[in-house]
Amino acid sequence: MGLSQNLLRALWRALSKEVKEQVGTDQFGNKYYHIPEYENWRGQIIRERRIVEAANKREVDYEVGTIPTEWEAWIRRTRKTPPTMAEILKNEKQREEIKIKSSDFYEKGKLLSNENNEELLAPPVETQIKGHASAPYFGKEEPSVAPTSTGRTFQPGSWMPQDGKRHNQ
Repeated sequence: MGLSQNLLRALWRALSKEVKEQVGTDQFGNKYYHIPEYENWRGQIIRERRIVEAANKREVDYEVGTIPTEWEAWIRRTRKTPPTMAEILKNEKQREEIKIKSSDFYEKGKLLSNENNEELLAPPVETQIKGHASAPYFGKEEPSVAPTSTGRTFQPGSWMPQDGKRHNQ
C-alpha cells in the first residue's frame, strides 16, 4: 500500500507542477515547506501554500507549543520571511527573562501588599439607613397609607392589606 501511495503522489506532483521546497526546520524537528503559486494541468492558478510536516506525525501526540510562534506566524502569513534559528533562540531567551521578571514583580507586590494592608485600609463605616435608595419611602420610618404632599412633591399612599376583612361578601 505504501509503494502505490508514493507512486500516485509522485504522479500527482508531476501532473500538477507542484514544487515543494523546504524552507527550514525548528528545534523540535518539524519541517516547513513553501509551495509557490503555480498553474495546474487544467489551467487553474493555485495560490501559494505554506505547510509543516510534524516530527511526530500522530495527531494525538500534538500539543500546543510544539510549533514555535515565529514559524506559526510564517505559516499564517502574518510575516513574509521565514524565521531563522538565531531569531527563534533570541525570542525564546527574551520570553524566559520576561517570565523571571514577572514572577519577581509578583512576589515583591505580594510582600508589599501584606505589609501595608493594615495601614492603607480604612475601617468599615457602619450605616443605619433602612430601605433602598430607589424606594419611595427612603429615609422615612414606614410607608404611610395616606398620601403626603408638599408644595413641590407628591407622595402617593401605599396599599396596606386589611386585617382579615373581606369586602366581596
